[in-house]
Amino acid sequence: MQEVVSTVLRDHLKGERLRIALEVNTLVRRKMADLLIEKGFLEIPPVIFSSVTDPLNHPVYDPTFEYEGSRYSLTKSMIFHKQMIVQEIPKIFTFSPNVRLETPDKAETGRHLLEFTQLDLEMLNAPREESMKLAETLISETIREVRKKLPDRLRSLHRELPIPKTPFKVFKFTEAREKYGKDFEQKLSEIEKEPFWIIDIPLKEREFYDREKDDEKGILRDMDLIYPEGFNEAISGGEREFEIERIRERILAKGQTFEQFKWYLDYASGGMELSSGFGLGIERFTRFICGFKRIEEVHPFPKVPGKFCI
Repeated sequence: MQEVVSTVLRDHLKGERLRIALEVNTLVRRKMADLLIEKGFLEIPPVIFSSVTDPLNHPVYDPTFEYEGSRYSLTKSMIFHKQMIVQEIPKIFTFSPNVRLETPDKAETGRHLLEFTQLDLEMLNAPREESMKLAETLISETIREVRKKLPDRLRSLHRELPIPKTPFKVFKFTEAREKYGKDFEQKLSEIEKEPFWIIDIPLKEREFYDREKDDEKGILRDMDLIYPEGFNEAISGGEREFEIERIRERILAKGQTFEQFKWYLDYASGGMELSSGFGLGIERFTRFICGFKRIEEVHPFPKVPGKFCI
Protein backbone atom coordinates (compact mmCIF):
# COMPACT_ATOMS: atom_id res chain seq x y z
CA MET A 1 0.00 0.00 0.00
CA GLN A 2 2.69 2.51 1.01
CA GLU A 3 4.79 1.66 -2.07
CA VAL A 4 1.81 2.22 -4.39
CA VAL A 5 1.00 5.55 -2.73
CA SER A 6 4.65 6.60 -2.96
CA THR A 7 4.85 5.76 -6.68
CA VAL A 8 1.62 7.60 -7.51
CA LEU A 9 2.75 10.61 -5.47
CA ARG A 10 6.15 10.74 -7.16
CA ASP A 11 4.53 10.66 -10.61
CA HIS A 12 2.09 13.40 -9.55
CA LEU A 13 4.83 15.66 -8.19
CA LYS A 14 6.92 15.23 -11.34
CA GLY A 15 3.99 15.95 -13.67
CA GLU A 16 3.86 18.97 -15.96
CA ARG A 17 0.18 19.57 -15.23
CA LEU A 18 0.89 20.08 -11.53
CA ARG A 19 3.71 22.50 -12.33
CA ILE A 20 1.38 24.54 -14.52
CA ALA A 21 -1.32 24.48 -11.84
CA LEU A 22 1.14 25.79 -9.27
CA GLU A 23 2.22 28.59 -11.61
CA VAL A 24 -1.45 29.54 -12.02
CA ASN A 25 -2.03 29.25 -8.26
CA THR A 26 0.89 31.57 -7.55
CA LEU A 27 -0.31 34.16 -10.05
CA VAL A 28 -3.91 33.97 -8.80
CA ARG A 29 -2.88 34.67 -5.20
CA ARG A 30 -0.55 37.51 -6.15
CA LYS A 31 -3.00 39.24 -8.48
CA MET A 32 -5.93 39.02 -6.08
CA ALA A 33 -3.87 40.30 -3.17
CA ASP A 34 -2.57 43.20 -5.27
CA LEU A 35 -6.10 44.14 -6.37
CA LEU A 36 -7.41 44.11 -2.80
CA ILE A 37 -4.47 46.08 -1.40
CA GLU A 38 -5.00 48.69 -4.11
CA LYS A 39 -8.61 48.98 -2.90
CA GLY A 40 -7.53 49.64 0.70
CA PHE A 41 -7.80 46.13 2.16
CA LEU A 42 -5.46 44.90 4.88
CA GLU A 43 -4.34 41.26 4.94
CA ILE A 44 -4.79 39.48 8.28
CA PRO A 45 -3.13 36.21 9.36
CA PRO A 46 -5.25 33.05 9.05
CA VAL A 47 -6.77 31.33 12.09
CA ILE A 48 -5.79 27.64 12.03
CA PHE A 49 -7.85 26.52 15.03
CA SER A 50 -10.32 28.17 17.37
CA SER A 51 -12.91 27.62 20.07
CA VAL A 52 -15.54 28.76 17.54
CA THR A 53 -15.75 27.98 13.82
CA ASP A 54 -18.27 27.70 11.01
CA PRO A 55 -21.03 25.17 11.84
CA LEU A 56 -21.72 24.64 8.11
CA ASN A 57 -25.10 23.52 6.81
CA HIS A 58 -24.16 20.01 5.72
CA PRO A 59 -22.70 17.02 7.60
CA VAL A 60 -18.93 16.81 8.06
CA TYR A 61 -16.75 15.04 10.60
CA ASP A 62 -15.65 17.52 13.25
CA PRO A 63 -11.86 17.79 13.78
CA THR A 64 -11.66 18.80 17.44
CA PHE A 65 -9.02 18.44 20.13
CA GLU A 66 -8.42 19.44 23.72
CA TYR A 67 -5.63 21.70 24.92
CA GLU A 68 -5.12 22.69 28.55
CA GLY A 69 -8.70 21.92 29.47
CA SER A 70 -10.32 23.78 26.56
CA ARG A 71 -11.91 22.36 23.41
CA TYR A 72 -10.84 23.61 19.98
CA SER A 73 -11.76 22.86 16.38
CA LEU A 74 -9.70 23.17 13.21
CA THR A 75 -10.98 26.05 11.10
CA LYS A 76 -13.82 25.24 8.71
CA SER A 77 -13.97 28.92 7.77
CA MET A 78 -13.05 32.23 9.39
CA ILE A 79 -16.59 33.64 9.16
CA PHE A 80 -16.83 34.72 12.82
CA HIS A 81 -13.29 36.07 13.01
CA LYS A 82 -13.90 38.10 9.84
CA GLN A 83 -17.12 39.59 11.17
CA MET A 84 -15.46 40.59 14.44
CA ILE A 85 -12.28 42.17 13.09
CA VAL A 86 -14.06 44.03 10.28
CA GLN A 87 -15.89 46.04 12.96
CA GLU A 88 -12.53 47.68 13.70
CA ILE A 89 -10.69 47.38 10.36
CA PRO A 90 -13.29 48.00 7.62
CA LYS A 91 -11.68 46.06 4.75
CA ILE A 92 -9.84 42.81 5.44
CA PHE A 93 -8.77 39.67 3.58
CA THR A 94 -6.83 36.52 4.29
CA PHE A 95 -5.78 33.34 2.52
CA SER A 96 -7.36 30.96 5.01
CA PRO A 97 -6.50 27.24 5.21
CA ASN A 98 -9.75 25.38 5.90
CA VAL A 99 -10.27 21.79 7.07
CA ARG A 100 -13.62 20.18 6.25
CA LEU A 101 -13.69 16.43 6.76
CA GLU A 102 -16.32 15.72 4.11
CA THR A 103 -18.13 12.40 3.76
CA PRO A 104 -16.62 9.98 1.17
CA ASP A 105 -19.40 10.56 -1.38
CA LYS A 106 -18.06 14.09 -1.95
CA ALA A 107 -15.10 12.55 -3.82
CA GLU A 108 -17.45 11.97 -6.76
CA THR A 109 -17.83 15.69 -7.45
CA GLY A 110 -14.21 16.27 -8.44
CA ARG A 111 -14.28 19.61 -6.60
CA HIS A 112 -13.98 18.72 -2.89
CA LEU A 113 -10.82 18.48 -0.79
CA LEU A 114 -10.58 17.86 2.94
CA GLU A 115 -8.17 20.79 3.26
CA PHE A 116 -8.14 23.79 0.96
CA THR A 117 -7.46 27.52 0.89
CA GLN A 118 -10.04 30.28 0.65
CA LEU A 119 -9.51 33.90 -0.21
CA ASP A 120 -11.71 35.14 2.62
CA LEU A 121 -12.67 38.82 2.75
CA GLU A 122 -15.12 41.09 4.53
CA MET A 123 -16.21 44.74 4.21
CA LEU A 124 -17.95 46.90 6.80
CA ASN A 125 -21.21 48.66 5.91
CA ALA A 126 -21.17 47.08 2.46
CA PRO A 127 -24.35 45.60 0.98
CA ARG A 128 -24.34 42.29 -0.86
CA GLU A 129 -24.17 44.01 -4.24
CA GLU A 130 -20.85 45.65 -3.35
CA SER A 131 -19.34 42.26 -2.53
CA MET A 132 -20.70 40.83 -5.78
CA LYS A 133 -19.14 43.64 -7.81
CA LEU A 134 -15.80 43.14 -6.06
CA ALA A 135 -15.90 39.39 -6.71
CA GLU A 136 -16.59 39.97 -10.41
CA THR A 137 -13.58 42.28 -10.60
CA LEU A 138 -11.33 39.75 -8.88
CA ILE A 139 -12.43 36.91 -11.16
CA SER A 140 -12.29 38.79 -14.45
CA GLU A 141 -9.06 40.70 -13.77
CA THR A 142 -7.27 37.59 -12.51
CA ILE A 143 -8.28 35.64 -15.60
CA ARG A 144 -7.04 38.56 -17.69
CA GLU A 145 -3.70 38.39 -15.83
CA VAL A 146 -3.35 34.64 -16.40
CA ARG A 147 -4.07 35.04 -20.11
CA LYS A 148 -1.46 37.80 -20.27
CA LYS A 149 1.29 36.17 -18.19
CA LEU A 150 0.79 32.45 -18.92
CA PRO A 151 -0.50 32.13 -22.51
CA ASP A 152 1.90 29.31 -23.36
CA ARG A 153 0.77 27.34 -20.33
CA LEU A 154 -2.89 27.69 -21.31
CA ARG A 155 -2.09 26.59 -24.86
CA SER A 156 -0.24 23.53 -23.61
CA LEU A 157 -3.41 22.57 -21.70
CA HIS A 158 -5.55 23.30 -24.79
CA ARG A 159 -7.50 25.65 -22.55
CA GLU A 160 -9.71 28.33 -24.09
CA LEU A 161 -10.31 30.86 -21.33
CA PRO A 162 -12.43 33.91 -22.23
CA ILE A 163 -12.48 36.92 -19.91
CA PRO A 164 -15.98 37.03 -18.36
CA LYS A 165 -18.12 40.05 -19.13
CA THR A 166 -19.38 42.03 -16.14
CA PRO A 167 -21.83 42.28 -14.53
CA PHE A 168 -22.43 38.54 -14.31
CA LYS A 169 -25.87 37.04 -14.93
CA VAL A 170 -28.06 36.61 -11.81
CA PHE A 171 -30.55 33.86 -10.97
CA LYS A 172 -32.82 33.72 -7.91
CA PHE A 173 -32.45 30.46 -5.97
CA THR A 174 -36.15 29.53 -5.72
CA GLU A 175 -36.95 30.40 -9.33
CA ALA A 176 -33.95 28.45 -10.62
CA ARG A 177 -34.81 25.40 -8.52
CA GLU A 178 -38.43 25.43 -9.70
CA LYS A 179 -37.33 25.60 -13.34
CA TYR A 180 -34.36 23.22 -13.34
CA GLY A 181 -35.03 20.92 -10.36
CA LYS A 182 -33.00 19.91 -7.32
CA ASP A 183 -29.65 19.85 -9.17
CA PHE A 184 -30.25 23.27 -10.73
CA GLU A 185 -26.78 24.62 -9.90
CA GLN A 186 -25.05 21.81 -11.79
CA LYS A 187 -27.51 22.00 -14.70
CA LEU A 188 -27.07 25.76 -15.02
CA SER A 189 -23.29 25.36 -14.69
CA GLU A 190 -23.34 23.02 -17.69
CA ILE A 191 -25.62 25.34 -19.70
CA GLU A 192 -24.05 28.74 -19.02
CA LYS A 193 -20.93 29.96 -20.83
CA GLU A 194 -19.73 32.44 -18.19
CA PRO A 195 -19.78 32.66 -14.37
CA PHE A 196 -23.17 33.55 -12.86
CA TRP A 197 -24.76 34.32 -9.49
CA ILE A 198 -27.39 32.49 -7.44
CA ILE A 199 -28.97 34.94 -4.96
CA ASP A 200 -31.76 35.08 -2.34
CA ILE A 201 -31.05 31.70 -0.77
CA PRO A 202 -33.61 30.21 1.67
CA LEU A 203 -32.71 30.18 5.36
CA LYS A 204 -32.91 26.38 5.63
CA GLU A 205 -30.17 26.07 3.00
CA ARG A 206 -27.68 28.19 4.94
CA GLU A 207 -26.07 28.84 8.33
CA PHE A 208 -27.47 31.13 11.02
CA TYR A 209 -25.08 34.03 10.52
CA ASP A 210 -26.23 35.27 7.09
CA ARG A 211 -28.70 38.15 7.03
CA GLU A 212 -32.40 37.60 6.43
CA LYS A 213 -34.12 40.00 4.03
CA ASP A 214 -36.25 42.60 5.77
CA ASP A 215 -39.04 42.32 3.19
CA GLU A 216 -39.01 38.55 2.58
CA LYS A 217 -39.03 36.30 5.63
CA GLY A 218 -36.96 33.12 5.34
CA ILE A 219 -34.88 34.44 2.42
CA LEU A 220 -31.29 35.56 2.93
CA ARG A 221 -29.20 38.37 1.44
CA ASP A 222 -26.80 35.69 0.21
CA MET A 223 -25.06 34.89 -3.05
CA ASP A 224 -23.18 31.99 -4.61
CA LEU A 225 -21.01 32.36 -7.70
CA ILE A 226 -21.08 29.39 -10.07
CA TYR A 227 -18.48 28.62 -12.74
CA PRO A 228 -19.64 27.53 -16.20
CA GLU A 229 -18.65 24.34 -18.07
CA GLY A 230 -19.90 22.16 -15.21
CA PHE A 231 -17.26 23.38 -12.72
CA ASN A 232 -20.02 24.53 -10.31
CA GLU A 233 -19.45 26.52 -7.07
CA ALA A 234 -16.79 29.22 -6.98
CA ILE A 235 -17.81 31.60 -4.19
CA SER A 236 -20.19 31.61 -1.26
CA GLY A 237 -21.02 34.76 0.66
CA GLY A 238 -23.53 37.39 1.67
CA GLU A 239 -24.51 39.97 4.24
CA ARG A 240 -24.19 39.07 7.94
CA GLU A 241 -26.67 39.26 10.75
CA PHE A 242 -25.34 41.86 13.20
CA GLU A 243 -28.20 42.52 15.65
CA ILE A 244 -27.74 40.32 18.70
CA GLU A 245 -31.41 39.33 19.11
CA ARG A 246 -31.67 38.25 15.48
CA ILE A 247 -28.46 36.26 15.83
CA ARG A 248 -29.81 34.48 18.91
CA GLU A 249 -33.13 33.75 17.19
CA ARG A 250 -31.33 32.28 14.21
CA ILE A 251 -29.10 30.05 16.35
CA LEU A 252 -32.15 28.55 18.02
CA ALA A 253 -33.97 28.21 14.70
CA LYS A 254 -31.08 26.11 13.37
CA GLY A 255 -31.24 23.82 16.41
CA GLN A 256 -27.92 25.02 17.82
CA THR A 257 -26.99 26.34 21.26
CA PHE A 258 -25.63 29.63 22.57
CA GLU A 259 -22.78 27.74 24.26
CA GLN A 260 -21.44 26.63 20.85
CA PHE A 261 -20.84 30.26 19.89
CA LYS A 262 -20.17 31.82 23.30
CA TRP A 263 -17.21 34.03 22.37
CA TYR A 264 -18.86 35.24 19.20
CA LEU A 265 -22.08 36.08 21.06
CA ASP A 266 -20.14 37.88 23.81
CA TYR A 267 -18.53 40.06 21.15
CA ALA A 268 -21.78 40.64 19.23
CA SER A 269 -23.61 41.70 22.41
CA GLY A 270 -21.30 44.73 22.55
CA GLY A 271 -22.72 45.95 19.24
CA MET A 272 -21.87 45.30 15.59
CA GLU A 273 -22.60 46.92 12.24
CA LEU A 274 -23.58 45.36 8.92
CA SER A 275 -20.86 43.67 6.91
CA SER A 276 -20.69 41.49 3.84
CA GLY A 277 -18.07 39.28 2.27
CA PHE A 278 -17.31 35.92 0.75
CA GLY A 279 -14.92 33.02 0.46
CA LEU A 280 -13.36 32.09 -2.89
CA GLY A 281 -11.76 28.65 -3.14
CA ILE A 282 -8.26 29.02 -4.56
CA GLU A 283 -7.93 25.39 -5.65
CA ARG A 284 -11.32 25.50 -7.36
CA PHE A 285 -10.39 28.69 -9.19
CA THR A 286 -7.10 27.16 -10.27
CA ARG A 287 -8.91 24.03 -11.47
CA PHE A 288 -11.35 26.16 -13.49
CA ILE A 289 -8.58 28.20 -15.09
CA CYS A 290 -6.63 25.06 -16.02
CA GLY A 291 -9.76 23.20 -17.12
CA PHE A 292 -8.89 20.10 -15.10
CA LYS A 293 -11.46 17.38 -14.55
CA ARG A 294 -10.54 16.84 -10.88
CA ILE A 295 -9.42 19.26 -8.19
CA GLU A 296 -6.68 17.02 -6.80
CA GLU A 297 -4.65 17.73 -9.97
CA VAL A 298 -3.96 21.29 -8.75
CA HIS A 299 -2.57 20.35 -5.30
CA PRO A 300 0.77 18.62 -4.68
CA PHE A 301 -0.59 16.80 -1.59
CA PRO A 302 -4.37 16.58 -2.09
CA LYS A 303 -6.66 15.27 0.63
CA VAL A 304 -9.53 13.57 -1.21
CA PRO A 305 -12.67 12.61 0.78
CA GLY A 306 -12.68 8.98 1.79
CA LYS A 307 -9.16 8.24 0.58
CA PHE A 308 -5.83 7.71 2.32
CA CYS A 309 -3.55 10.72 2.02
CA ILE A 310 -0.22 11.90 3.36
